[in-house]
Amino acid sequence: MKTLQRTWAIVLAAGDGTRLASLTTDEHGNAVPKQFCSLDGGSSLLAEAMQRARHVAPRERVCVIVAEHHRRYWKRALWTTPSGNVIVQPRNCGTANGVLLATLRILERDPLARIVFLPADHYVRDEAALAGSLREVATLLTRNPDELLLVGIEPEEADPELGYIVPARGERWQARAVERFVEKPPASLARELLGDGALWNSFIFAACAPALLGMLRTAQPEIVERMETAIARDARLGARSIALEEVYAELPSVDFSRGVMQGSEHRLRVVTAPACGWSDLGTPRRVAEALKRFEPQPPRRETPVNIPAFINLAAQHARLAMAG
Repeated sequence: MKTLQRTWAIVLAAGDGTRLASLTTDEHGNAVPKQFCSLDGGSSLLAEAMQRARHVAPRERVCVIVAEHHRRYWKRALWTTPSGNVIVQPRNCGTANGVLLATLRILERDPLARIVFLPADHYVRDEAALAGSLREVATLLTRNPDELLLVGIEPEEADPELGYIVPARGERWQARAVERFVEKPPASLARELLGDGALWNSFIFAACAPALLGMLRTAQPEIVERMETAIARDARLGARSIALEEVYAELPSVDFSRGVMQGSEHRLRVVTAPACGWSDLGTPRRVAEALKRFEPQPPRRETPVNIPAFINLAAQHARLAMAG
């Protein structure tokens, strides 16, 4: 599609997934990040996210951001991904720094890029339903180049473990203004939010790269300047330069939602995705709920490259249930 030209997809795969450690600890006592696990013995969550990204960008414009200390997992998992599309953080310093580094790397290759960001650790039962919304946000960026577009999922229940986006009342545009965010509300408030038309915050979002860099610069000017300088120094000095590693050694951990989006609500809009069996698999309870609804997916016409999973979450959940 012409509207998706210059569209890139970034899969965010640098998180540690500590809240799920009880299910992701292997036989050697290592907590495996959940993106390298499978829900029920099939493809890893990372593999599913990489395939999801292909709904908006061709293979050569699908990138993934990872953390150096996870190398033993992603080196094996991403062996078919072009090396230039694997963006390595010296360490995980929160989502804002990961988004910043990925944005700067894409801007080096395409100064007018539109980027769709996708977390690597989600489960989606109905991929086709979500795919339509992903293409919608990518298309809307051509008309909303200065805004950041969020994908909000129609809730299937009032879940107190999730974040919510409350769209502005009365708007009927495809992309609505954001009234406010509510993070992990009590169950009673979650039910009220659903009555007000709130959506689950999927942390899937899209933005034109120059505008996104501008938002990051406004919110975290010192970090942006230091990272830009380090990248320029590394490019000038080549392999012997460790400027980016030196910057990351001192970077504070910054959450993208709190450290960048808060205060920029006037530039945020939300697109509604239909209920699609989405889950962030953030806690053992949410894994259990996803397993209740789990439906094996039919074979795709295009067979994806199999990215091995290091842990089967369903098997781990069953084992812990029996032990308990």
